[in-house]
Amino acid sequence: MPGLVFDLLAVPVSLSLRRPRSSLRSFHFAYSSSIATPTRWPPRRSFSVVTHCRNDLFNYTSGRWIINDALRHAERRRVFNVDGLRRLAAESVGRSPDDMVDLRKHAEGGLNRIFLITMRDGFRMVARIPYPAAILKYFTVASEVATMALLRSSGLPIPEVYGYSPAPDNVAETEYIFMEFVEGTNLGHEWFGLEEGDIISISRQLAELESKMMSIAFPAGGSLYYTKDLEKVAGRPGVPLDDKRFCVGPDISLPLWFGRRSQLDVDRGPYENAEAALVRGAEKELAYLERFGRPLLPFQRTRRKGYQYQEQLPSDHVENLDRYLLVASSLIPRNPALSHFRIRHPDLRPQNIIVSGSPDSDLRVVGLIDWQYTSILPLFLLGGIPQSLQNLGDPISHRMARFSLPENLDDLDDTERSQEKELYRRRLVHYHYVKNTEEHNELLYAALIDPAGELRRRLFRYASDPWEGETLALKVALIQATENWETLTGGGLPCPVVFDAEDVRATTKLDAKQSEADDTLEEAYENLFCFGPEGWVPTELYEVAMARSKRMKENALAAASPEERAQIAAHWPFDDMDEMEYD
Repeated sequence: MPGLVFDLLAVPVSLSLRRPRSSLRSFHFAYSSSIATPTRWPPRRSFSVVTHCRNDLFNYTSGRWIINDALRHAERRRVFNVDGLRRLAAESVGRSPDDMVDLRKHAEGGLNRIFLITMRDGFRMVARIPYPAAILKYFTVASEVATMALLRSSGLPIPEVYGYSPAPDNVAETEYIFMEFVEGTNLGHEWFGLEEGDIISISRQLAELESKMMSIAFPAGGSLYYTKDLEKVAGRPGVPLDDKRFCVGPDISLPLWFGRRSQLDVDRGPYENAEAALVRGAEKELAYLERFGRPLLPFQRTRRKGYQYQEQLPSDHVENLDRYLLVASSLIPRNPALSHFRIRHPDLRPQNIIVSGSPDSDLRVVGLIDWQYTSILPLFLLGGIPQSLQNLGDPISHRMARFSLPENLDDLDDTERSQEKELYRRRLVHYHYVKNTEEHNELLYAALIDPAGELRRRLFRYASDPWEGETLALKVALIQATENWETLTGGGLPCPVVFDAEDVRATTKLDAKQSEADDTLEEAYENLFCFGPEGWVPTELYEVAMARSKRMKENALAAASPEERAQIAAHWPFDDMDEMEYD
C-alpha cells in the first residue's frame, strides 16, 4: 500500500552530492560554526562599507533551506554597527581603524557569522558574531573564550583571542570574539583526498593533542569561564581552578538551555560529582515537562506514520526519565579514573582542524577551532570515537582486524572501485585513530574499550535531549540496559527497572520501523542535494531541489488513496512547518 515514507523516493535522480549520515535533529543540535581558512590571501583594497553591502554583512547568504527557508534566514540575520566593530577590532590588536583595509564575510556556520579582517600591512584576524538564534549568548561567548585561553596556555594549538564581549553593550552593538587567523588549510577541504601517510600522521597528532588536553584535571563538571565573567551574571560562584582567573560554572550544553528551558528554575551550578552530571539533564527535562509539556507529534515528520499520526503523550517520556533516574547512579564505571572530570573538543571533525604542510613534509595540525558549547564531564561520558573518525557498522573496524584493498581492484568498474577505496579510507582513519589513542592517551583508550561505554553515553544523551514528541530512543536504550545490566554495572544489585516482554517486542518492532523511515529520509535528502537535518542546500541548487521536492510530493499524492493523500498533505517532510510548539 502506498504511503508517505514509501513514496519519498518516487522520483529517481542521480546522486551527484553525497553527505555523511547525520542525526536528524533540529539545527540547534546538529550544526557548529567553522572558520574556513583559505590558503591564499584575498586581494587587498581600500576599506569601504559600500563595497560590502551592509545587508550582505548582516544576512545569511551561504545557502538556502527547503524547509522553513524564511525562518532560517531570519534566525541568522544579525544587524550590528560596522564602524563600531572595526574600531573595537583595531583596538584589540593595538591598531588604528584607519589601518584596516578590508572587512569581509568569511564563513557562515549554524550559529555564528565569521568575518576576515585585513590590515594595511597584511596582518589578518577573525571576528565572530553569534546569530540571534544562538542560545544564551553571554554564557556561550564567555565560556568559549575562557576554554580557548586555558587550552592555549596548556600548549594546544588554539587561536589566540585578542578581544571579546559576551554582551552587546558596546559600540559594535553585538556580542563578538576577535581572534587569531590561523594560517593553513581547513582539513575538511582535503579530507577525502588524504594519502595513507597523512591519515596515519594526523591520527597520531590528534591522539597526542587529546592526551595533552585530557591531562588537565578539573575540580567539577560544567563549562569553563573566566571568574570575572561568571561573577557578573551567575547567582552563585563557580568552582575555582588552581589558576584563580578560571572557574567551572554552568554547563552550556545546548540541550540544557534549548527553547523555554532557559526559563526554568533548576540547578544551574557545576556538577560536584559524576552522578550529578548524569542526572542533571534528566531533572531539567522533567521540570520542563511539568511546566510546559503537552502532547506532540514527532518533530521529524517521516516518523509520525509509526505512531499512526497520533500525538504522543509527554507522560510517556516522564515515565522513561523516571526509569533513567533509577539506574543513573549504577552507570558510573567501577574504574574511578573514568569518573574524573576532563575536557574534550565538542565536535572533533576535519572542518575544525587546520593543517599546514608542504610537498616535502607531512601535514601538521596547527589549529583546533570551534570550541563553542564545550562541556567538562566525567571521562566516561566524553569517551568514544569522534563521529567523523569512526567507521560504524563495519565488523572489521569494530574488531580492529587487519584489512587491505581487494586484490581484484583493477578489475572492478569505476563505481565499485570508488566504493572499495572509500571503505579502505574509512577503515584506515578508524584503525589509526584507535591505535594511536591506545599508544598516546591511556585515559581515553580505557573509555574507548569499555564494553558498556557506548550504552552509558546513549542513555545519558537521550535522557538530556529535549522532548520533541518521542521517547523511543530513551526507552530502547533503557531496555538494552536491562538486558546488559551485569556488563553495564559489573554485577551486584539487580536492575531496578523491569519491562514487560510484550512491551519489549512492540518497542523493538517500532524502533526497526522508525530506523527504516530515517534511512528513507536520508536518501530523500541526498536526492534533493541537502546537507544537514534542516534541508540546507547550496544557493545554486535551491531551485532544482525545490522542483524535485514538488515532484516527489506530486508523485506520492498521485499514488495514494484518499485517506493517505490527506496524511501526505498534512505531514509532508519537506513542507514548511510551525516549530514553536517544540521549543
